[in-house]
Amino acid sequence: MSDSAARDRDAAETESAFAHPAVAPDGSAAYGSHPDQVIDFFAPRDGRAGAPLVVLLHGGAWRAPYDRQHVSPFADFLARRGFAVASVEYRRGGEIPQQGGAGPVAGRWPETFDDVATAMDALPALVAEGLPAADVRKTVVTGHSAGGQLALWAAARHVLPEGSPWRLPAPPPLRGVVALAPIGDFARAVELDVCSGALHQLLGGTDDFEARSAHVDPARLLPTGIATAVVQGVEDTTVPSAVTEAFVDAAAKAGEMVGLTLLDGVGHFPLIDPSADACAVVAEEIAQLAW
Repeated sequence: MSDSAARDRDAAETESAFAHPAVAPDGSAAYGSHPDQVIDFFAPRDGRAGAPLVVLLHGGAWRAPYDRQHVSPFADFLARRGFAVASVEYRRGGEIPQQGGAGPVAGRWPETFDDVATAMDALPALVAEGLPAADVRKTVVTGHSAGGQLALWAAARHVLPEGSPWRLPAPPPLRGVVALAPIGDFARAVELDVCSGALHQLLGGTDDFEARSAHVDPARLLPTGIATAVVQGVEDTTVPSAVTEAFVDAAAKAGEMVGLTLLDGVGHFPLIDPSADACAVVAEEIAQLAW
């Protein structure tokens, strides 16, 4: 595919994914006092009880302009497939461009990770009250792009370095994690300048980057012992497939098998676009782990 055709395809896919109107949740719950510390609940549309719980972490390069609203149609899509969905918001970067940067700052250290850890720990109690149709014993975490990194990280907190404030004493009670075009290998993502320097904005300069990435780079937090699947568009130019393949290779070297589904002719956003065939593939990957 020519560069021009690739740009046209990417633009069309992006337009399609963002053309869906936001879907209001069935309820919401706060897990902290900050306005971004909130979780939206989507009940299974078929009214079933004991539905698998999908914890959804949105992407957007950890940057403030991108919030959970853009994945609400995807959350509704999963709810129509019989899942109960908890869509997690978290603190992201500021609106003011970083000095010398090309856009809004990506993420906050350590608040972005504080929020995801706190939300995951609070979910069982919040779901029991706000999403009673969900069975937390059948929980799958999924996330797209930067949210894919957060999903992989949420499933790896028990293997964080000793002394990490987010470390769990035992594996989280998850059926598995399905990461969608995740930023799963920081070294490869930096080489390819994924999301225009977002990782260095998130983690800081050279010294901070090395020390902090040991706590949050999924490729360095292996093996987890948690069932993991990755879905990746071959034509993705936002998070190229080389980043996902580097994560899968790192898992293999650590003795862990990660399921990899590569979708030909698919870019970045069809994975969360309810009108795209790729979205149905994602739902099936989640179902394989949830049921």
